[in-house]
Amino acid sequence: MDLSEIDDDFDEADEDFPPGEEPAADPVRAPSIDWSDGGVEEMAGLAGAELIAAFVRRLPNRPGVYRMLDEAGEVLYVGKAKSLKKRVASYARGVGHNNRIVRMIRATRQMEFVTTRTETEALLLEANLIKRLRPRFNVLMRDDKSFPYILVAEDHEAPAIMKHRGARSRKGAYFGPFASAGSVGRTVNALQRAFLLRTCTDSVYQSRTRPCLLYQIKRCSGPCTGEISIADYRELVGEAKGFLSGRSSQVKRGLADAMQAASADLDFERAAIYRDRLSALSHIQSHQGINPQGVEEADVFALHQEGGLTCIQVFFFRTGQNWGNRAYFPKADPSIEPQEVMAAFLAQFYDDKPPAALILLPMAIEEEALLAEALCVKAGRKVQIAVPARGEKKDLVEHAAANAREALGRRLAESSSQTRLLAGLKETFALPHPPRRIEVYDNSHIMGTNAVGAMIVAGPEGFAKGQYRKFNIRGADITPGDDFGMMREVMTRRFSRLLKEHAQGPQAPAEPEGSEEEAQDNGEMPAWPDLVLIDGGKGQISAVRAILEELGIADKVTTIGVAKGVDRDAGRERFVVEGREPFSLPPRDPVLYFVQRLRDEAHRFAIGSHRARRKKEMVSNPLDEIAGIGPSRKRALLHHFGTAKAVSRAALADLRKVEGISEAMAKSIYDHFHDAG
Repeated sequence: MDLSEIDDDFDEADEDFPPGEEPAADPVRAPSIDWSDGGVEEMAGLAGAELIAAFVRRLPNRPGVYRMLDEAGEVLYVGKAKSLKKRVASYARGVGHNNRIVRMIRATRQMEFVTTRTETEALLLEANLIKRLRPRFNVLMRDDKSFPYILVAEDHEAPAIMKHRGARSRKGAYFGPFASAGSVGRTVNALQRAFLLRTCTDSVYQSRTRPCLLYQIKRCSGPCTGEISIADYRELVGEAKGFLSGRSSQVKRGLADAMQAASADLDFERAAIYRDRLSALSHIQSHQGINPQGVEEADVFALHQEGGLTCIQVFFFRTGQNWGNRAYFPKADPSIEPQEVMAAFLAQFYDDKPPAALILLPMAIEEEALLAEALCVKAGRKVQIAVPARGEKKDLVEHAAANAREALGRRLAESSSQTRLLAGLKETFALPHPPRRIEVYDNSHIMGTNAVGAMIVAGPEGFAKGQYRKFNIRGADITPGDDFGMMREVMTRRFSRLLKEHAQGPQAPAEPEGSEEEAQDNGEMPAWPDLVLIDGGKGQISAVRAILEELGIADKVTTIGVAKGVDRDAGRERFVVEGREPFSLPPRDPVLYFVQRLRDEAHRFAIGSHRARRKKEMVSNPLDEIAGIGPSRKRALLHHFGTAKAVSRAALADLRKVEGISEAMAKSIYDHFHDAG
């Protein structure tokens, strides 16, 4: 078996089990091959190719998934095989491997196996493990952000249309995916004008006594107050679902006919309503970019590699409309062929979203039929994978390829700039090496109320927004407005948890073994920061260092204060560094601009978190604090008394009269608002 056959299973099949279809046993904890007959003892002390060869003698010729683990028990690689024995045997031969595989074999100290009934199950299970374990030698899709959808809810007599992201737990029809939340918002707004569907919550719907503003501006038909019958409203819902399902021409034709009929009856006001709805539908279709004539539903992929990086661009076409595109930059060793990267990415990409009926690729991938079969199993319908050679479909792939090249060019330019800035930080602040993880902290509050601490993270690839954290200040001994006390609490909580979860402390960057590939493997952002920036001067820095000294890590974490400077003007910041007098940088220094950008991002995140907490407190309802009061009882109380304030003033006898409120619950509500003493 040659190298391509080995690598084929390294990265091409990372499909997860769909919700509700996970294997009954946890494959991480319940390997299906039993070594209780003494096999484990025989392998004690073995490593690398010798260890793998010892395992091979006991492996079956059956499909399954294997894992390679290092000395610390961390998973190095997850792969699947049609025959576990043949696949694993290829690693023990010691010839024909590139540097990546040689390093992986050399680091292997243990292996685990799970057998499956079919190779398709092995492919799905492989992806399940890759998504959970994220092994360093697999191709990894680094952006796991879910896609937004349009939901037409069907659990209410008057279905609402809304933007949806996350698990599909609510009953209704889902349409998507859309490439961005903005594109969903624009489409929902246009659909409101076209079909007059409500977007309010069910609780608002139930409490309305007169039409809202959306009805007045002709963006809702007003089912809440009977402005339209439920039967007629459901007809509008059916038209909207038909339009989103691909029957746009049929829906527009029906509206045009209705407009003509109203005009013939001299009912010009009704005809104007149909005219406006037709205009809204035309607006949706005219703002979708490329709208292919012969492609009803497809996902179009393209790949471009340059400078050791890979960009995969995906376009979504549904109902003959372009619903947006997104660029991905998967983590992949430069030695992996584009076909292998594409195959690995596809399986991971469809882990949490349904595949389109047609998937268009720029190149053929190995085991294409197996991947298509796995996607069919996941989707419950036919899924076709094709590489177009001519025509409109080929044009779509080439358009996606052009976008992939441009996106990767931008990424390379940004990466080069970021590398230079991190090197500049090292020189400016005399750091031992360019920082791989920078943490920036800031506080936000109004006179001490709703105080929030914020941490943002940046590294070689820019801001790592998935690792941002906010800290609700809850110390009872902190005086309102005490910034030093707030910072002490934030740093104590942050680094106490870091010590608990990563007790080994910060690690110096590993020295590469003479190859770029080794350096790339060591490029993951560490858990411990190399540099901590504090928005403040000597006082804040002193508070932070005191906490770090208490935790015994003051000499392991570099902290720098960024004071506002004279007149709090940007460009006059003073930097507080241990062992040096506070200093400023030249006004046009790129490092100064970089630090300002980091500080401003921390400030933005802190203020946003503070505002969200303040808004939540402002709209909170006193009834939410009473144990046993859920949405139904809360609604009954508000319907009966009108406001929460009226509930708080109600007598015990009046509370008992509310439907659904027992005598014990009435007593509990009354006691909550009245001092028993």
